[in-house]
Amino acid sequence: MDFWSRLIANTPLSSKNSAKDAARDPIRRRQRFEKEYSQLLHVWRNCSNLARDVDAAEVLEVRLQELSNILAEESRRPLPHPCISFAATKQIYIPIAKIATTSYNEWIIKEAVLFFASLIESEEESFVENDAFSASLTNLLVRITGANSIRLGLETEVKVVELAFNITTKIRLEPEILPAWFKVHTDAGTQDGKFKDEREKFAGRTQKQDFPLFYLLMDYIHHEGKVGDFARTGLLYIIEAASHSVELEQWIVESDLSTLMATGLGALYSQLSRKLVIDHPPQGLPPVLAFSDYEHPVTTFEIVSSCSPDYQLHMDTFLSHLLFWQDVLNHCRSLEVKSTLLEHFQIIFLQQLLYPSLLESSDVDGGSSVAVLTYLRRILESLDHPDMINLILHYLLALPDTDSSARNSSEPTVSAARKRKSMDLASMMASKMESSYSPLLFNLVDLIHACLKSENDQTVCVTIQLIATILKRHHRYAIVTLLHTQGVDPNISHRTMGAHQQEVEFLMTLASTIGGQDNFDEIYDNILKDTMTRVEGHPCSLKLVAPKVSTHNHKLPAIPDSLPGAPRDVPPHTLSPEDPLLHNLLDIMEQFFINPIEVNLSATEAILDLAVCGYVAIEGWLLRHPRTYVFEDDSDETSSPIPDRSVNPAKEFEKLQAISRCRRRPRWQPSSLPRMLRVLEALADQVVAFRESIPRFDELMQQRREAFQTADAIVSNEQNVPTSSAAGVAAVDPSSRGGSRPASPVRPSALGGFQRILSELSTPSRSGSPRGRNEAARSSGNGSTKSAGHRATTPTSRPIPVPPKEFPLNYNSPGKSPAKSVSGRSFSPSSHDGSGIGGNGSPVASQVAAFAAVDQGILSRRIGLPKLTVEPILLDFNRKQTSKSKNLDDETKYEEVEDDIDPTEAQVAAEEDEIEEHAELQAPKEKEASVSHILTNIVIYQSFLLELASLIQVRAGLFDEVRFA
Repeated sequence: MDFWSRLIANTPLSSKNSAKDAARDPIRRRQRFEKEYSQLLHVWRNCSNLARDVDAAEVLEVRLQELSNILAEESRRPLPHPCISFAATKQIYIPIAKIATTSYNEWIIKEAVLFFASLIESEEESFVENDAFSASLTNLLVRITGANSIRLGLETEVKVVELAFNITTKIRLEPEILPAWFKVHTDAGTQDGKFKDEREKFAGRTQKQDFPLFYLLMDYIHHEGKVGDFARTGLLYIIEAASHSVELEQWIVESDLSTLMATGLGALYSQLSRKLVIDHPPQGLPPVLAFSDYEHPVTTFEIVSSCSPDYQLHMDTFLSHLLFWQDVLNHCRSLEVKSTLLEHFQIIFLQQLLYPSLLESSDVDGGSSVAVLTYLRRILESLDHPDMINLILHYLLALPDTDSSARNSSEPTVSAARKRKSMDLASMMASKMESSYSPLLFNLVDLIHACLKSENDQTVCVTIQLIATILKRHHRYAIVTLLHTQGVDPNISHRTMGAHQQEVEFLMTLASTIGGQDNFDEIYDNILKDTMTRVEGHPCSLKLVAPKVSTHNHKLPAIPDSLPGAPRDVPPHTLSPEDPLLHNLLDIMEQFFINPIEVNLSATEAILDLAVCGYVAIEGWLLRHPRTYVFEDDSDETSSPIPDRSVNPAKEFEKLQAISRCRRRPRWQPSSLPRMLRVLEALADQVVAFRESIPRFDELMQQRREAFQTADAIVSNEQNVPTSSAAGVAAVDPSSRGGSRPASPVRPSALGGFQRILSELSTPSRSGSPRGRNEAARSSGNGSTKSAGHRATTPTSRPIPVPPKEFPLNYNSPGKSPAKSVSGRSFSPSSHDGSGIGGNGSPVASQVAAFAAVDQGILSRRIGLPKLTVEPILLDFNRKQTSKSKNLDDETKYEEVEDDIDPTEAQVAAEEDEIEEHAELQAPKEKEASVSHILTNIVIYQSFLLELASLIQVRAGLFDEVRFA
């Protein structure tokens, strides 16, 4: 018996081998397939109510799963495939579709969908071309996703939509199979049997039974995840296939596609909050805001924060659907379908939702202006399609329409279906519009100018960001609306070499008033590289910087706008010195050091964007215009080297004279400076006044730079910084940690996740601290730090160059050191040796703690903008350079007039001064900011000066803007 037992024990191994042989044998595999199918039909036919018979439903699910497994396994086997042939010959998919539709069981439905997917993936027997197969599968998909069907789970929904997507992929690759899935059931109206155009044959209304697959995908395009991705991509494939079928093209025109897409986009836009405040998460606050007076804005039930997960989810959903619009237009090769979509986008979304929200926004109701301007900026940043951009900006900026005759000549013949769709849209909108709004009365330009003068800092900030987006990405729309421009004279528009060097040195001199000890050569080199990339990447500069391969093949293609009315290419122009937008930005810059950090960052970005385009001349509004140059009658400057007449002809001599004339430096006249340079100079004067009034100014500035550098290094290396308790935050005073902003008990802490950063910055002995350096050299130092992104490589940098003689730095009264602080201290905590700091009772440690307390008191003090009592840095340039000039005569005459002033007039002047002083006492209190906040703004100001200087240099080399002769 033991022998026979051992033989019986080997039976499972024998049956396993036989199962593998059966899978390899096509005949046995078909017999197994037919057996499973027969059992499936037997259970189904003997079940009276499949929805209530759980056992029968479970058996059917197992049988369907086994059929799908056999088909999937056979697809991997070599030919022949008898099971697939049996399924096609017997049309077993018809009863399987009926079983799934009548079961109301999600598991049976899922297995049936997988069974159909196996047949389609087999790519045999032409299932997708078979009318019976398409009708059966279409009926299944419609029934299981209809209103009366059961609610499917997410996984089953993904399988259903993926199956529909696979079909559209087949249609895209093989357009000839489209008739099996798209059938027009309405009769085409034939009038006298004659048609001018084949498109006119389509005269009926669309119905869902014509193309059920199309409407199935339409129902899922707003979903998230894989379901929405499959639905949107499948719909794109169908729209792309319209270029191969005139009937499908006209059916899509008259379908609900454009209406559903426009209303769906409007619904998603309506879900966005009407009131918004821009905020940053406490644990992810940027260092530039953490080292300032940043306060988290107040949120309520109506006012939503930009950090809210709900807001971010709604915004991402809206932008994803907006990008789907763009993808549809990119894939659509039918001009009629594209025109219909754009028409609905303009009327339903732009005119009915976006523009009214801009018109009804207000700056006093808690952030509605912030919301709509932010939404518009995100829209313009997300879109690249020229037709959608043209529709949005052409309407919101109230650009004039083109001539109708020219428009009609450029458009193709419009079919009757398109005309009917346009008439239906017009009648639908006429019934809804009780009062019409028009951008001709109040457009986006008016809103921008109004918001730039707002008292709400967030409104000003988002408005400037919107301006920067338009200037960066859609500059040709700005030059005829936002900006007041003028033509340029190519003969006198470019500056001379001497004036160019003088203006660059002027900006570098302003930057040197702040000083610093970083490696500014390396910093400025990096800024130059960034500026070069920025200028070359501007859309308008492509034609100027693109290499010309040959003289016959260098013209770039025209702007790909299919809609008329788009602005032409950007012509050479310059900004008017009286441009309102420019002056609004300069008004903001005048309060630079007490402005919020985000406002200053946005304003400086917008000013750079004004000057980046290669077609805009910067002379006249950013730099001096050549027509204002006045040269000294100095024989040394006008003289030129005498050439050898035996070698060089007369023309060469004249050329040398022209070169010498272009090297002359014009007289630096304050009256000839544009307002931009005057504002920058006034800000430098304020820095000088801050140095005189703020104790330990230079030490605190150096600490602030090192704080930025350390913060950037830590944030880049450690994304997840652990946060300590609130008690620990209160115990560690942030204002004493490397010059960070003070922790005010009045407002919530804005440092958040930077507690560890501040602890790193609290080390008193840092490498690179100002250790015994010359105060006068520090005051005349050159350079800046670019948002704390570059760290000095050595404790002491190169000797700082002395500013040129044109720009003397006489900031203080005679006999006073220009950089001495008011406190008179010549040492700092960082200048001591750190060897004795470790002990608690060390005298050095106690001194460090005392100085840290002093620093905190300085940083937390709130001050306003200084009232300048000294002459600006450069206003007395000409008077000091030429004692025999006309300016000196004018001063002498002015002094003589002052001596002849009548005493009565002097008394009246004194009374007027008293009235002004009394008015100042009753005037509202000026804005103030903490010293820590002002130090951060000074760092930004210095970086902006270096960026301006680099931009001027890059433009000079890239666009040949400097005249050498």
